[in-house]
Amino acid sequence: MKIAAANDINSFYNLNSDAIKNTLYGTANTTVGDGEKTNLFGTLLNAAVSNIRDTNTAISNKENEELKWAMGISENTHDLTQAVGKAETALNYTIALRDKLLDAYKEIMQMQI
Repeated sequence: MKIAAANDINSFYNLNSDAIKNTLYGTANTTVGDGEKTNLFGTLLNAAVSNIRDTNTAISNKENEELKWAMGISENTHDLTQAVGKAETALNYTIALRDKLLDAYKEIMQMQI
């Protein structure tokens, strides 16, 4: 699970109307440190999809550890506790990200054209 994606959410706070307009029309390119141009929306979308994959992996690992412990295959409660903690943290982060995206969507929908 990568927590580095948390830095991507900070870019929402620095958006202006030109950035939104450029993103909508596919012209929002930002220059990365090595001079390579990337699309802002594509970067955020890829980070969100990666976050969902990581969350699904953490939840799957948690379920596997629960099954191992319940069947007596594993007696290590530390691994179980760690898997549960990672899954809860990943799910809470995903829910917070979803809530921020829904709030941004609602705000965009309320804008006058």
